[in-house]
Amino acid sequence: MNIGFIGLGAMGKAMVENLLEKGHAVTVWNRSPGPAAELAALGAIVADGVEGALQGDLVLSILAHDQAIRDVLLDALPRARPGLVHVNLATISTAFARELADRHAELGLGYVAAPVFGRPPVARAGGLNVLAAGAPEAVAAATPALEALAGKVWPMGEDPVRANAVKIAGNLMIVSAVEAMGEAAALGAAHGVPAADLLDVLTSTIFASPIYKIYGGMIAEGRYHPPGFAADLALKDVRLAQAAGDEKGLALPLADLVEGGLETLLSGEGETPDLAALAEVSRGRVEGR
Repeated sequence: MNIGFIGLGAMGKAMVENLLEKGHAVTVWNRSPGPAAELAALGAIVADGVEGALQGDLVLSILAHDQAIRDVLLDALPRARPGLVHVNLATISTAFARELADRHAELGLGYVAAPVFGRPPVARAGGLNVLAAGAPEAVAAATPALEALAGKVWPMGEDPVRANAVKIAGNLMIVSAVEAMGEAAALGAAHGVPAADLLDVLTSTIFASPIYKIYGGMIAEGRYHPPGFAADLALKDVRLAQAAGDEKGLALPLADLVEGGLETLLSGEGETPDLAALAEVSRGRVEGR
């Protein structure tokens, strides 16, 4: 396929490398030119402007947050190829997901919400879990590209908001798992059990799932750089969960707790760490530090 791709952070860059390897023609655009130049060496075409990435069979985008999409894409969409399908891979608010779906419909463009679960190495290997929601014809057009990126594509129906709600809920569970492991590690340490021993047992038995294994290993080793899921993006996603809850009058006490922990974590100086570093704040809270 002739695919446009907008947003070349760690996840986006890994996805494009995978698409190129599988034989797709990919035209890329990014606000900072460095990643695009690296991908050009692998065969990607670099668009002169964002509109250049909107002229293919479909365009995939993975931008950091709602405002980035507003800044980069909304003004450019009227100049997209007629009938283009836009696949939004980013984690965005449910309110903005609804707005984007309406705007694409007004312009006669296809729209698929397809947020993903997985870190950059999983994206590079084509093993992501992709949540796909949108009109059936738009999802069908996007499926070849999504299948190249995914270990599995999970259909979420025709309403794009559904895919974003599932993604936000999933990320809230991931952050809450890190909080739980930090508290558990503090409890074990208080009774003479090293974090590595405790987390090895628990993530190999009753919590033997990828999230617990990945983050448990990072917490046990104190390995928080370079970030795979940066703590500032995790805080953004927790706030998206709070906003989605507010829309429906729901209280989310765990979201409030981890929001405070992430704010504490990010109040320090230096490079933004991985979400796994939240466990250090959790330990400190439990230990009274």
